Amino acid sequence: MTADRSPLAGRAAVVTGASRGIGLAASRALAAAGAQVVMIARARDELERQASSIGANAIAIPCDVTDHRAVDDAAVAARRALGRAPDMLVNNAGAFALAQVDQLETAAFQLTIGVNLIAPFHFVRTFLPGMRERGAGHIVTVGSIADRTAFPENGAYAASKFGLRALHEVMRAELRGTGVRATLVSPGPVDTALWDAVAPETRPGFTPRSAMLAADAVADAILFVVTRPPAVNIDELRLSRS
Repeated sequence: MTADRSPLAGRAAVVTGASRGIGLAASRALAAAGAQVVMIARARDELERQASSIGANAIAIPCDVTDHRAVDDAAVAARRALGRAPDMLVNNAGAFALAQVDQLETAAFQLTIGVNLIAPFHFVRTFLPGMRERGAGHIVTVGSIADRTAFPENGAYAASKFGLRALHEVMRAELRGTGVRATLVSPGPVDTALWDAVAPETRPGFTPRSAMLAADAVADAILFVVTRPPAVNIDELRLSRS
């Protein structure tokens, strides 16, 4: 018996933060598994270039996820492009600000909360009603080791990720028995462009990029959870570098 090479054929996904890193890797993995993927990110040129590299299964919809009106417009565009509401939502878009709490700019704190917590809530609020109505769907939340462990200089990021994990837990409680699944994929440090301005190799206590998880490893975990049988929900999947 051979494994199904297109386990997501006929299904559709929306992935945020899809122009790079985990979001791009997840978009590639889902499309390769047969899904039609709406890729959402702010950087129009890069997003369209990456969607084109994936092929016909990828649709680029530029959107600033911190702009609620833009999210609403992107949701309308996604439904129009897919011809229906998505089966899967991968909330991945993220912002990362490092500073001690008393040195953290209010604007940086607000931006981090806006991208990492409020935007995922808005996408859930937009797409979940259709999933409930169908009695099927899957919301994948990309968390972090920082959603359960506090690190110095992580005042904004940890606050957003702890809140995101709480939002996931509430969804699990509310969705149990509805047919709609919710999974938190919570990786350790992942080698993405978020680290470009940080230079973790030069900062004591930080994991060097060479020892981080690859974005493709997280994408593989996302693909794993969305391809489980409908009666199986993986509540939380924690990943670390072996």
